[in-house]
Amino acid sequence: MRPTLGAVVAALIAAGFGGAVALLVFALRGDTESGPRPPSRLAVFVASLRSPATSGRYGAGIVAGLVTLLVTRWPVAAVGIAALVVAWPLMFGGARAERAQIDRLEALVMWTEALRDTVTARASLEQAIPATAAHAPTPIRPALVRLVGRLCARVPLDSALLALSAELADASADKVIGALVLNARQRGSGLASVLGSLARSGREELDQRRRITAGRSSMRRSVQLVVVITVAFAVLLATFSRSYVAPYSSLGGQVALGVVIGLFAAAFIWLRRLAGGEPATPFLSATSDPGAAAANLRIVHDLTGLVLPRTPETAPRAGASR
Repeated sequence: MRPTLGAVVAALIAAGFGGAVALLVFALRGDTESGPRPPSRLAVFVASLRSPATSGRYGAGIVAGLVTLLVTRWPVAAVGIAALVVAWPLMFGGARAERAQIDRLEALVMWTEALRDTVTARASLEQAIPATAAHAPTPIRPALVRLVGRLCARVPLDSALLALSAELADASADKVIGALVLNARQRGSGLASVLGSLARSGREELDQRRRITAGRSSMRRSVQLVVVITVAFAVLLATFSRSYVAPYSSLGGQVALGVVIGLFAAAFIWLRRLAGGEPATPFLSATSDPGAAAANLRIVHDLTGLVLPRTPETAPRAGASR
């Protein structure tokens, strides 16, 4: 049945009216975009494929899925094996990242101790930072070299230190950097003792992280062993006991297999969260907002005990703390 001319005209009028209402709403709301849009998930995925490790992992997952499909004729099992191969580092990895965090914390503690010794020798902060940056441990040496470059370019010391905080993005580093920022702004005494206290607390945190990492490594190995045994047992059944697994060849069997694989995946994700851990969120920020800067200084004051500099935002709070 062909539409009549009147129906077509009515549809066009309705579409035009709806478009006019949408344009009016957008005009009343205004342009709320404050900056460039973040990349979409598709763009992030395409960019990740440029990495040889990521592209190789996806290729291995596709090959493993095809082999599983040819051997078992089970599409659900093929998808599950391919997903397991692709997500293996995400599900059962993380040890390398934790070791990198521990190495960076150890480097930070060593630099703090060197900075404390240099400041104790009656050196100013502007002199102590370049003197210790050249021989700093490898994990943080590039960031410290860039800090020295900013100082040579006549960047204010507190701004350069905040840029270092943004580059390291570590809560433990923010304690040390915050103490240096406070000292750079008030030029008071007691920095060496504060740095010594921060170095000792850093050593204690380093020992705790090493013990936690050892426990997580044991849990990761246990989870990997469970996964390997489960997959190997399923492969043996599908290869040498076809009659036992024959019900999975039907549509209902594939649905049941999908439920089982989903339960295993949920359990593995839960175990991954138990074996993992998110690092503490950095609290310093290189911001020009006076309120945010004052809040950062109050956090450092509460953590280190250094006296806050006299500013309109911090003077009442500092007076109360005394």
